[in-house]
Amino acid sequence: MTVLIIGGSGFLGSELVRQAAAAGLETAATFASRPGEASAADWHQLDLREPAHIARVMADVAPSVVVNASSGKSDWTVTADGAARVALAAAERDCRLVHVSSDAVFSGSADRYDESRLPDPLTPYGAAKAAAETAVRLVAPGAAVARTSLIIGQGQSEHERMVHGLAAGTRAGVLFSDDVRCPVHVEDLAAALWEIALSDAAGVFHLAGPDAVSRHDLGVLIAHSQGLDAGRLPAGRRADTSLPGPLDVRLDSRATQERLRTRLRGAREFLAGDGSTDTASAVAAT
Repeated sequence: MTVLIIGGSGFLGSELVRQAAAAGLETAATFASRPGEASAADWHQLDLREPAHIARVMADVAPSVVVNASSGKSDWTVTADGAARVALAAAERDCRLVHVSSDAVFSGSADRYDESRLPDPLTPYGAAKAAAETAVRLVAPGAAVARTSLIIGQGQSEHERMVHGLAAGTRAGVLFSDDVRCPVHVEDLAAALWEIALSDAAGVFHLAGPDAVSRHDLGVLIAHSQGLDAGRLPAGRRADTSLPGPLDVRLDSRATQERLRTRLRGAREFLAGDGSTDTASAVAAT
């Protein structure tokens, strides 16, 4: 079986590539400007703004499964239009498609968000992600849309790098005490995505950890786990700034978790130790 990871050079994409290759899957991946480090993958440059590029990569790879883990942030032509183009190409070739979405599609006005809640984004990024979800589900009804939250792990996530910089005094800023999410470990997330991708499950899935924590509390957990001085992490309130976006978004992943063998650990659990888990065997067994 050949699998294609769109956005394979990113943080999540790199872990998806690693797990696929470790499980013995024929693995291809795309990058926007620089290929990833995994030599086990067949790398292809891809501009999601160009339909011809997508068609050429799909023809060259001929995948059975496509996982779109790309991130164009608030660039509508990549995040929304690009996702729609990938969905069209996958549907034309009758490929299995998993589209990775975000909790940014929600406003934070509800206590919790389960898979049945409709998007109500506040930011351009959230709006682009919500539009992508709609396009994917319309063009490829058999596809899976997987929403996730803050992705942590291996000391390489954006939030972990910020914590390290703040603790070392090499980076300015604060960690918000009123900005709450449900972090997930990158290895758990990738394993769950492969479990879904290698099944025929369709619809919306939530892949986030069970612990709702603020960005500051998460920073403290990271500091304790990685031997940093948590006392050097400044706290602030996002509500006191002009930054747009939701404050408190809690993805409820219980319905999805009941359907998965992969267990999505909470931040307090995976940051209590080294956070790693054995995922290759789980992917191979899917």
